[in-house]
Amino acid sequence: MHKTRLKQAQSLLKEAGKSSKNTEKLKTPKEGKIDSSIYAEILNKVIKTEEFIYSSRPSHHLLQEDAEEFCSNLIDIRNKIDEILAEFGVLEKEDVEMEVKKLSERFIFLTTKGNFKKLLTRWGVEPQRIVVAGVPLEAEDMRILNPNIPESAFSPIKKKISHVKNDINRKMNELDVENILVVVETDKSGEILAKRAKDIYGAFVIEKDSLKDIDILEFKRALEKHLLS
Repeated sequence: MHKTRLKQAQSLLKEAGKSSKNTEKLKTPKEGKIDSSIYAEILNKVIKTEEFIYSSRPSHHLLQEDAEEFCSNLIDIRNKIDEILAEFGVLEKEDVEMEVKKLSERFIFLTTKGNFKKLLTRWGVEPQRIVVAGVPLEAEDMRILNPNIPESAFSPIKKKISHVKNDINRKMNELDVENILVVVETDKSGEILAKRAKDIYGAFVIEKDSLKDIDILEFKRALEKHLLS
């Protein structure tokens, strides 16, 4: 059964590789090295998408949650195929970091940890556009994170919150930016920060179980999506 599934996945992958956007100019392949780990990821994702074909029979209609997962897998496959094709010169390698840098000029980025700031800068976001909150945007939200927090802790927390908000406002003014993009993981602190930022600033949100799972192409497309929304 596994071998049959693998052959079917390889067939689907071959067909997916043939398709391209009308604006894309495919070149003659040159010598290159196959990244077997990326190829394995593609096959695994193709197998996952194939399961929806069987589970949705006979109509192949997908409800919202399944549709999101199905399309997410397809996007991952497309990104990975592009990486391999770029290695062999079939597609032009995009200067993705420069594109991210240009797109990110429309945002101030708000996140919860210094490690996430490092990820954002690695993807091409300028450090001066990033604010690491470290605390919620409202002091009362600390009770959700820590129900046993003593009253004496609220005074320094309120000062930190004031500093964060002042930093956000200063950057918005200095960089002439109106959009806030919250980039967090799906945990309690991330969810609370995202919700308050939506309420206060009308922020956009990128929220993932693990930000390390996002590659630069997915991040670029997320920026494009939020700029169009």
